[in-house]
Amino acid sequence: MAVLIAYFSRAEENYISGMLKYLAVGNTERVAEEIHRLTGAEMFRIEMQKPYAKGYNACTREAREDQQRNARPALAGTPESLDAYDMIYLGYPIYWGTAPMAVFSFLAKYDFSGKTIRPFCTHEGSGLGGSVSDIRKACPGARVEEGLAVHGSRVEASEKKIREWVRRS
Repeated sequence: MAVLIAYFSRAEENYISGMLKYLAVGNTERVAEEIHRLTGAEMFRIEMQKPYAKGYNACTREAREDQQRNARPALAGTPESLDAYDMIYLGYPIYWGTAPMAVFSFLAKYDFSGKTIRPFCTHEGSGLGGSVSDIRKACPGARVEEGLAVHGSRVEASEKKIREWVRRS
């Protein structure tokens, strides 16, 4: 079974444990790297053509506006096809209760019929929010499995939790 890890992650200024902190590598990317270490799956980073602001407050404002408009921001690039993959680990931080709109831009590009999607997210208290049901709506022909929510401020201590979730696939 061919597996892909597709993820959207945000470095720069982030909200961590009640404070704004600079991250050289985003929390979701760190989880994606751990899944890669455990599975050997190919990785693809979902990136917006015009990234959100580097400052946390400006970023969240822009993300909220995109969500309110149900925007599908242009992506910097995408794989030509996902036909070779049976399973996709789909990672993202939670923005306003769901995945960032760039993730939905990615999902809109492909037909996920017959594929398995395993969502994972990082958050600071909201868990998966409504992201799993939103992904199911965006990918009606896919089998969207139980998601994994990792507290962003606890990514380093989440190896066991990630490993157990990956093994359930």
